[in-house]
Amino acid sequence: MLLFVGLGNPGARYAGNRHNIGFMAMEEMARVHKAAPWRRRFQGAVTEVTIGSEKVLLLVPETFMNESGRAVQEAAQFYKIALKDIVVFHDELDLPPAKMRIKLGGGNAGHNGLRSISAHCGNDYRRVRLGIGHPGHKDAVHGFVLSDFSKGEREWVSDLCRTIADQAPLLASGQDATFQSKVHLAMDARGWGEAKEK
Repeated sequence: MLLFVGLGNPGARYAGNRHNIGFMAMEEMARVHKAAPWRRRFQGAVTEVTIGSEKVLLLVPETFMNESGRAVQEAAQFYKIALKDIVVFHDELDLPPAKMRIKLGGGNAGHNGLRSISAHCGNDYRRVRLGIGHPGHKDAVHGFVLSDFSKGEREWVSDLCRTIADQAPLLASGQDATFQSKVHLAMDARGWGEAKEK
């Protein structure tokens, strides 16, 4: 079994925040792959789904971002899921909006959710980095990530989450490079390519 984790903060006031794009990705993953109803477990909400030929547990921690690792650790221990089989979806300031990159391990770049998961579980899990752009100055980061996507941004957010869900069988089967490439090509085809970065 694999564990896909979407990071965000629980509650209606955070639902549209840039920091919650990981939650949005998991909600779309559950919808596209016809997951069972969400239920409360492991200090979060979980659902089981088959993606491609793989069984996957989708998890959205409800611990707030800086304690995400507690929920991930509980779920991983219960199902005996290895660190290499955990995939974390999170917002990434260092990528332009609508871009996505995947990597194994690495630094946490000041991301409290990643820091918590690394502290509780170890560092060598896969990260799906969902670009939200940068406000331009580090003092503006806190307010930026905790503000909602604008009406104009929601279209690419929806397209990115849908594309990730559509291509998820590649991710589930360990074809990370192909998954990244297919998502990139599909987003370019929808008009979210280089022209949108300028």
